[in-house]
Amino acid sequence: MRAAIVGVGFMGWIHYLAYQKSSAAKLAGFASRDPKKRAGDWRGIQGNFGPPGEQIDISGLTVYETLADVLADESIDLVDLCTPPHLHVDQVRQCLEAGKHVLCEKPLALNGDAATDLVAAAAKAGRLLLVGHVLPFMPEFKLLADAAADGRWGKLLGGHFNRTIGPVDWNPDFYNPERVGGPLVDLHVHDTHLIRLLFGMPTRVHARGRLRQGLPQYFETLYDFADSSLVVASSGGVIDQAGRPFTHSYEAHFERATVQFAFAAFSDAAEAMPLKILHEDGTVERPELGGGAPEDAFVAELEAAAAAVAGETPTPAMSGTLAADALMLSQRIAESIAANGPVKVR
Repeated sequence: MRAAIVGVGFMGWIHYLAYQKSSAAKLAGFASRDPKKRAGDWRGIQGNFGPPGEQIDISGLTVYETLADVLADESIDLVDLCTPPHLHVDQVRQCLEAGKHVLCEKPLALNGDAATDLVAAAAKAGRLLLVGHVLPFMPEFKLLADAAADGRWGKLLGGHFNRTIGPVDWNPDFYNPERVGGPLVDLHVHDTHLIRLLFGMPTRVHARGRLRQGLPQYFETLYDFADSSLVVASSGGVIDQAGRPFTHSYEAHFERATVQFAFAAFSDAAEAMPLKILHEDGTVERPELGGGAPEDAFVAELEAAAAAVAGETPTPAMSGTLAADALMLSQRIAESIAANGPVKVR
């Protein structure tokens, strides 16, 4: 698979690093409007994980200025969109109309309706629409998804999922519904996507939350399913205290085991409660998941994309439909908060 990155920011850099490690996904080029970045100077890039940007070797890469330049290159199989969220809908449509497969960083759109339209457009074009919800490729979450799929501990009965950060003062557009969409769209969509992957589509959500600039800032949600035996909840968002670290965690309940994991990135150090499997016989299993680099999950994601381009059935974790459903769930959570009561999902 010959891919081109469009958008050289933090996620573009992380994807670049992942391509360097992949044996199946070849980075053929990249596009940037910034002449310094087109010359290979990516040293100004910095994010909340992974190494800072570096001066890269652009020899052997085709350097483009615009998406249109990429789409005109017949040798490119897949366009890897790492651009800001408000650009995704138009850019995905352009790629599909040009006959390109698409890997779009999450979120696919800023609301579920627009994302659903893109899924229909991809089906009409006969092209792949893959979405970079990387969480199911991270070892702690992949184990959970694999166990839910293969039933090794019986049925997955429910769980609680959390993703919370401190102030997002570095992004002035964070609470702009036309550009980022706030924590439900930019942050918590990871959890609505995971819940959709693990349990199917809920029938109803019931949420409470605090607002900032008219958007949900922090929230707690209960999910109803056609299977009334499932008990699923999530929490997350932003807490406006500078010392509040990024955290994500879950506790998932199977018929014969409980799985726990938590991680927190404090300003002075990171702390983790490594994944544990609490078995029904009282034993505690602490599996060795490996201590790879942060971009390793993205390597697995890119190789799954390459397999799909080669004709294999795409993994559900990258499905455009699941990505659209995750955004629809985030949308319904916001509606439930506004209504102060439960809201049907469909």
